[in-house]
Amino acid sequence: MDEASSADTETMKGEGPRARGSGTESVYKALRHEILTMERPPGSPLDETRLSEHFGMSRTPIREALLRLTSEGLVTSLPNRNTIVAVIDFSSLPTYFEALCLMYRVTTRGAAQRSGEAWMAEIVRHQDAFAQAVEAQDAFAMIEANREFHVAIAERAGNPYYTTFFARLLDEGRRILRLYYQTFDDRLPRRYVEEHEKIIEAIRSGDVEEADRLSIAHADQIVRQIQDYVARNIAAAKLPNL
Repeated sequence: MDEASSADTETMKGEGPRARGSGTESVYKALRHEILTMERPPGSPLDETRLSEHFGMSRTPIREALLRLTSEGLVTSLPNRNTIVAVIDFSSLPTYFEALCLMYRVTTRGAAQRSGEAWMAEIVRHQDAFAQAVEAQDAFAMIEANREFHVAIAERAGNPYYTTFFARLLDEGRRILRLYYQTFDDRLPRRYVEEHEKIIEAIRSGDVEEADRLSIAHADQIVRQIQDYVARNIAAAKLPNL
């Protein structure tokens, strides 16, 4: 096989040759976006052959993209070798929320305890992106910016173990956060942007107790809203397969 033919196996239909690995990256980003926005709902099949036809690529980049998504907990490989979008285990939400709320507190308190401007520019940058996403009613952008905002706060706190664990929790909760935004029809009230702004002010001023209070309130209202949403929909039998 000559070089042109080899490159063509990693090429989208109608496009020129791609750099090695770019096919995997484009499939990964597309599928990840569809999963996180619920365009591909929990439990839906991910057949390599059909995906290969859909993206106009060989099965190799499809398989590699699915492996990346599996490592993030967004895709599940079943014993029969079928691959599906990972289901959301609502029975585990209480313990998930307990860990999430704890990490909101410990990272925000830790960030307020650090003096200087370390990581403040990153925190503000992600907050600006979050505010823009809220204004645009772009749920996917809100999810991404919110994740990066809280990870940047954890980075300022300075404990890499906390940062890694919190990032993992936020990643696992992306689709849960999507449900949260659905409770507002993606029209997230401005007060949630303002909550972030107040957290930034508390961190910058070094007010540890205020940062703690704000993080508790911020986490509690998110958890309460999602719990109410899940309870309503389970009662109405609208989430049988999630």
